[in-house]
Amino acid sequence: MSKRALQKYLKELKKPELEEQLIDLYSRFPVVKEYYDFVFNPKEEKLVQEAKTKISNEYFPLKRRKAKARRSVAQKFIKHFNKLGVEPVLVADVMLFNMEIALAYSLEKNVPDAFYKSMANSFKEAIHFISLHGLLSEFKVRIVGLYKEIQSNEWLFEEEFSRALDIID
Repeated sequence: MSKRALQKYLKELKKPELEEQLIDLYSRFPVVKEYYDFVFNPKEEKLVQEAKTKISNEYFPLKRRKAKARRSVAQKFIKHFNKLGVEPVLVADVMLFNMEIALAYSLEKNVPDAFYKSMANSFKEAIHFISLHGLLSEFKVRIVGLYKEIQSNEWLFEEEFSRALDIID
């Protein structure tokens, strides 16, 4: 069904019928429930803390012995936050937190080349997101500090990190 057809259909419904359909969607689909729960009671800080805890647990697990170090965990949170409409400043914070925790992990463990490539992509995406939302002034010090740490630890694909940084100069 196209958006236009949906709009036409919804205009034909009476208010009680529309309310009934929304309640049905809310009870049937967890995604709809989650959306409305967020809209009416955002608790963004709580969501961000939960995300940071899970991201941290990817690299420094509390319950298992071996870290999984999957970038995809942070990416899922970031994508989910963008869908919900979480404040860009909080999304940017999670993006940089992911980079910072990955950096700390790389100092302790021997990581494969793919790890560095993946983190270069995360760094580029974070800077693009921050730039797009006009948050460079708020995060510039943190970004530059992260880049300096990456340089001093001689991460692979340094030229990709450097190119990503060109946006903020």
